[in-house]
Amino acid sequence: MPAVTPYDVIIIGSGQSGGPLATAFGQAGKKTAIIEREHVGGTCINEGCTPTKTMVASARVAYLARRAADYGVETHGSVSVDMTVVRKRKRDIVESFRSGSQSRLEKSENVDLLLGEAYFIEPKVVEVRLRNGEVRQLRGEIICLNVGERPATPRIEGIEQIPYLNSTTIMELDQVPEHLLVLGGGYVGLEFAQMFRRFGSQVTVIQRGKQLLTREDSDIAQEVLKILREDGIEILLESTAKSVKKSADGHIQLIAQTPEGERSLTGSHLLAAAGRVPNSDSLHLEAAGITANQRGYIEVNDHLETNVPGIYALGDVKGGPAFTHISYDDFRILRTNLIEHGNASIANRLVLYTVFIDPQLGRVGLTETEARQQGRKIKVAKMPMEYVARALEVDEARGVMKAIVDADNDQILGACILGLEGGEIMSMLEIAMLGKLPYTTLRDGVFAHPTLAESLNNLFSSFES
Repeated sequence: MPAVTPYDVIIIGSGQSGGPLATAFGQAGKKTAIIEREHVGGTCINEGCTPTKTMVASARVAYLARRAADYGVETHGSVSVDMTVVRKRKRDIVESFRSGSQSRLEKSENVDLLLGEAYFIEPKVVEVRLRNGEVRQLRGEIICLNVGERPATPRIEGIEQIPYLNSTTIMELDQVPEHLLVLGGGYVGLEFAQMFRRFGSQVTVIQRGKQLLTREDSDIAQEVLKILREDGIEILLESTAKSVKKSADGHIQLIAQTPEGERSLTGSHLLAAAGRVPNSDSLHLEAAGITANQRGYIEVNDHLETNVPGIYALGDVKGGPAFTHISYDDFRILRTNLIEHGNASIANRLVLYTVFIDPQLGRVGLTETEARQQGRKIKVAKMPMEYVARALEVDEARGVMKAIVDADNDQILGACILGLEGGEIMSMLEIAMLGKLPYTTLRDGVFAHPTLAESLNNLFSSFES
């Protein structure tokens, strides 16, 4: 039986909250162990934001190259994409970010980085199987769980016999797929669908719901659908994949139930992008008495503490919005409460995100649907991007701007910007919301011309009657 090594803090997982939290505890003089079973940096750096947005940038260059004539620029010959170069560029940036994160942890005072698998054997004791086979046991006064999620396995007949792709493995392809079948019309599915369409693939998206991006208002989802179909992506709504098999020529045959009846689809590759599951199943939560819901997400209070005092969950594994910036804010909340002796909370935290389709979709706060469900008295401002001078000048005028305003006090409750640099415009609105500025301040503000920012003047003069 290995001896138990005492620590002030044990952190399992080195994602966007675990890594900086370990450094913060170390700087505060706390003896800290951080355990990582795969890659330092978590999903964001290794399989999420960093690699996907790197590849999105490559896809946009291919898109613009094909559109060069629209700008009066002549190119000779067809545009081709070398996936090995795209992949290398992605790998190099990921390695740079990952190695930087690992180096910071290794150099942090009072922090021990352990590479291996961790799980509970008692409420405050974890066992770690290191990569070299060694087994260690650690005891921590404070334990923080930042273990994230992974792609879910689709429940489709025959899927076990198909070499399907997920959001990680699709980024390792060395050739452009001939025809990519995408299961799921959420953020991940749509980013990859448009990316590979721009690389040169034929793409079909199979979406179970009545609309794409089910968290968005239906009018926004309809506009996204229009844009992606303009890009040549086939999208099947209210459709369910029933079975899949490999044909004699090596292609993938998928049977889908659509509103028009059963349909057979043939593709060269299949991407499963319809959901993720938490990595809590390997933690042996029952040994610590930690409560999780039926889907495996760890339950926490507004201070991120589980039902076991001194044990906290951060990032995606606690459920709710699965975004890097939310995970990083979880770190800041625990830093405030456990190191600075404050009283920070996740209650009433603004939820915001950007979907990196092109044009981008940036959203913050309430949708119109959510505001009406809450019984709020609201005004809706809405304007097409083709009314924005800057968007017309650069010939990127697809999309729509939409904001939800409290009719009683003129406060901005939420916004969705589907358009050129939509995430950046959304962030301007977030700043206004954080500062509790009435919409009239933006309506009457003086912004430089010609910028995207000045579109806020017209947006907030465009309320629906």
